Amino acid sequence: IYELHLRDFSVLDERVPAQMRGTYQAFTVSGSHGMSHLRELAQAGLSSVHLLPTFDIATIPESRSEQAVPRIPEAGPASTEQQAAVGSVAERDAYNWGYDPLHWMVPEGSYATDGHQDGGARIVQFRQMVGALHAAGLEVILDQVYNHTAAHGQDPSSVLDRVVPGYYHRLDAVGRVTNSTCCSNIATENAMSERLMIDSVVWWARHYRIDGFRFDLMGHHSRATMERVRAALDALTLEDDGVDGASIYLYGEGWNFGEVAYNALFIQATQGQLGGTGIGTFNDRLRDAVHGGGPFDPDHRTYQGFGTGLLTQASGHDPRSRQEQAADLAHRTDLVKVALAGNLRDFRLPLSDGTVRPGGELAYNGMGAGYAADPQESVNYVDAHDNETLYDLLVLKLPQGLPMAERVRMNTVCLATTALGQSPSFWGAGVELLRSKSLDRDSYNSGDWFNAIDYSGQDNGFGRGLPAASRNESSWWVQGPLLEDERLRPSPQHIAAAKAQAMDLLRLRASTPLFWLGDAELVRTKLSFPGSGPGAPAGVITMLIDDTLGPDIDPALDGVLVVINASGTWVGQTLVEVAGRRFTLSPVQAEGADDVVRTAVFDPGSGAVGVPARTVAVFTETSAPPR
Repeated sequence: IYELHLRDFSVLDERVPAQMRGTYQAFTVSGSHGMSHLRELAQAGLSSVHLLPTFDIATIPESRSEQAVPRIPEAGPASTEQQAAVGSVAERDAYNWGYDPLHWMVPEGSYATDGHQDGGARIVQFRQMVGALHAAGLEVILDQVYNHTAAHGQDPSSVLDRVVPGYYHRLDAVGRVTNSTCCSNIATENAMSERLMIDSVVWWARHYRIDGFRFDLMGHHSRATMERVRAALDALTLEDDGVDGASIYLYGEGWNFGEVAYNALFIQATQGQLGGTGIGTFNDRLRDAVHGGGPFDPDHRTYQGFGTGLLTQASGHDPRSRQEQAADLAHRTDLVKVALAGNLRDFRLPLSDGTVRPGGELAYNGMGAGYAADPQESVNYVDAHDNETLYDLLVLKLPQGLPMAERVRMNTVCLATTALGQSPSFWGAGVELLRSKSLDRDSYNSGDWFNAIDYSGQDNGFGRGLPAASRNESSWWVQGPLLEDERLRPSPQHIAAAKAQAMDLLRLRASTPLFWLGDAELVRTKLSFPGSGPGAPAGVITMLIDDTLGPDIDPALDGVLVVINASGTWVGQTLVEVAGRRFTLSPVQAEGADDVVRTAVFDPGSGAVGVPARTVAVFTETSAPPR
C-alpha cells in the first residue's frame, strides 16, 4: 500500500500541464514523472495507492481565484523565511491534508481543474483518476474520516448539527460536543450516524469503484459498526453492483483514547479487539521498534532503534549504559520479529531472553505486542504522513557523519521490515526516494513547499528551510545545524540508488507467495527465526519460511531464508536449523540493483550465513525434484 496526498503527487511535475498540477487530472497524464513512477512501482509489485482525504474538505478554498499563493523567498536551508511565507497564507492556500470533512459523499472540488468544481464535472474527473490508476495496475484506497466533522452548531462548515441538532455528534455529560479527535466528534454508535457512514462507504465502492478504505481514528467507532460496514460491502456483487465487495480491504487507526477509551461507551474497533474480522489496524509496535523511542519524543536524537543504529551505530546522544542499550535493542528486535510474523497474538517465537513465548506476551508499553488473529489484521509501517518522514528520522538518529550511501542502505533495511513480513506492507509516498519534509514533525498545513514530492528524482526536499514554527520551533536548535549540513542532502544518484533498492524489495515480495501466506495457521506452521536467543548477533534478524512444512504454497520453492543485518559490520552466524539445505541468493537480488548484497554467502554443509553491514539478503531454495 502506497499512501499519497493528491497535491504532493503532481504539484512539482513539469511534465503535467500547469492547470492540471495538484488535481485529479494529473493522474491521467501517462507520461508524467509521477505516473511513470507509479507504473514502475506497480510492475515491481505495488498493489494499491491509498489517497489521503479526497471527500469534500471544509478547509480548502475550491476556486483557484480564492486560493492564496505564498511567495517563497530565496533563503538558506535553515532559514525561517520559507516557513514564515507558507504560514502567512496557510489558512487560505490550496494545501491541507484534508481531515476536515464537510461532505462525506462528494469529491473535493479544489482537486478538480479550474471551472470543473460545480455539478458533475468534479465527479467525472474523480472517476477518470480512478480509471487511470486502475489502468496502471493499481487499486485505489480512500482515506475516510467518519469520527468527526470540521464543525458543529451554527458554524458555516457545520452540516449534520444543523440538520438534527444534538443528534449526530457525541456529547459529554453536560451536553457539549466532544472533540477528542481534534474536532467535532461524530457518534457513530447512534443509528442514523452509523447508517450515514455505511451508506457513504457503499456509495464510494459502488459508484467510484473504490478497492479499499482506511478509517481515520477507527478506535472512535465500535467493533459492531465496523462489522456492519464489512457486511454491507460483502453484500455487493459483480452481477448486481459491478464490484466484488468481499474483496475490499478495510483498515484504520486502532488507537485507544478519548471519551471512548477502554470501551467506555462500546467495544471499540481498536488494536486487539478486531480479531476474526479481517479488518486491519496500524502496527505502531513495528514503527517504534524500528525507529527507536516514540513518535512524540522531545528530541528524536536521544533514542535509536533496530533500523536507526541502536547500539551497533551509536550516535552518542543516548544517556543509557551500553548494557541498557543492548537490552533495549534485544527487545526491539523481538518486536520486529513478531511483526514479520503477522503480529499474531498466538505465534510462538524464541525471544532474546531465551524463552519461547507467544507474541501476545511480549510487552509493548504495558500491552501485549502481538494482537492479531490473522496477518491482515495488522498493517506494518515505518513511514506515513503523520510525524517525520523515515529519511528525516534517519537524519536525526543515525550518526551525523555516516556517509550518504550507508544512509540509503539503512533506508532499505527499515523498509524491509514491512516489505518482507506477512502482514500488509504500507509505505508513505516518496519513502523510496528518501523523501524529506525538511524535518517537519507535522506537515498537515505546511503547504506545497514542504510537502511536494519530486518524482523526477532530483531533489528529496531536505533543506527547504526550518519547518513550521507553530509545530517545530522548540526543535529548531536541533534541526538548524542538520539542515545546514550538506552531507545530509542526497544527490540524484543516491535517490536513484534508494529507489532501485526499494524496487528490489517489492520484487522480492512479489516473487513468491511465501511472503504473503495470508493465514495464521500457515504462518505458525512455516515461519520461524533460526539463530535466535541470547547469543544472537545484535541488530540481526534471521527468518525462515519453510515450504516443506504443511501444504505446498510455492511449487517452485522449498523455502526462503531472510537475513536483515541492521548493524554496521559484516555478520556471520551458523544456523544449525538449515544445515544441509540448498539456499542461494534470490535471483531478484543476484540480478538486482545492489552490488553489496551479492557478496552475501550461505554454506549448505554447515548452515553458515554471512551478510554485509546494513544489508537485507534473501536466499531461496528451489524445490527438490520429485523422486
